[in-house]
Amino acid sequence: MANTDNMNTPVQTEEKAEKSLLVTMAVIMVATVIVAVVGFCFMNKPQEMIEGQIEGTTVRISGKLPGRVVDFYVHEGDTVHAGDTLVRIHSSLAEAQLVQAEAMQTVAASQNRKVDAGTRKQIVQGAYDLWQQAKAASTIAGKTYERLERLYSEGVMTEQKRDEAKAAYDAAKAAENAAKSQYDLAVSGAQSEDKQAAAAMVEAARGGVEQVQALLADAYLTAPCDGTIDQIYPEVGELVSLGAPIMSLLKIDDRHAIFNVREEMLNEMSIGDKIKVMIPALDKKEIELEIYYVRDMGTYATWRATKTTGSWDSRTFEIKARPVGKVENLRPGMSVVYFK
Repeated sequence: MANTDNMNTPVQTEEKAEKSLLVTMAVIMVATVIVAVVGFCFMNKPQEMIEGQIEGTTVRISGKLPGRVVDFYVHEGDTVHAGDTLVRIHSSLAEAQLVQAEAMQTVAASQNRKVDAGTRKQIVQGAYDLWQQAKAASTIAGKTYERLERLYSEGVMTEQKRDEAKAAYDAAKAAENAAKSQYDLAVSGAQSEDKQAAAAMVEAARGGVEQVQALLADAYLTAPCDGTIDQIYPEVGELVSLGAPIMSLLKIDDRHAIFNVREEMLNEMSIGDKIKVMIPALDKKEIELEIYYVRDMGTYATWRATKTTGSWDSRTFEIKARPVGKVENLRPGMSVVYFK
């Protein structure tokens, strides 16, 4: 009997060990489930975040005088005030047109004075000579323009040179017509209608001078408002065409944030509401914004029906908000974070 008890002892010991292992595993599993349930019940939902961006209004500086950039008086990043001179543009063609227009004004005024004294042979001859001179100049200008037009169509000549030749031809043609009118006036004599025509020619010549002077007024472009020079496009010495942007000016006092949000959030972000946001670039500074613009971003000509099953299609709206007070160092491009 003693030998039988000694043989059963290892078996019993092994069974006890297996039972202990099973109990231990069961306890661990139950503890894991309890911890998971407790963690799920007490887990904090992460705060919803909407990220936007600071934008600003940019004004493009351009003029109506085609010519060559002579000098810049500002650099990128400079702060300017309304009326400050920014750039100088030189146009030899416009200056030549001004000289020509002033000469035509002088001629028209002289002819107008002579009309009252009657038509003399010398006046008729002088008017004829001026007409022939203007006619010859118009012919040369016309041939020059035709030649440059052919070169432009062949890709040899630039559009700027072609336009300059066209302007010179138009000015020469106008001068020819004015000289022809003066000659016809001298031949026909100084009637009352002739006097009115002479006076009209003086006004037309004065208008031509003022037109060229208006163009030359844009030789010096000035800042239309206070702001910061954001970007300068041409280099000194480059040609610029009519209306071409020379530089862009970022308004100082115009800063606003833009957010793209789902439509179900509009009840929390309406026009006139004030929201607090965080600016990461300004050491996570919190500022207050006032919403002034809400607009559907649209679907770009594609129509989508509401889903027949499940949730609905959520549209996206663009929201703009301005800082309530002045925020130092707030610049376009900075991120804006709104925590719902």
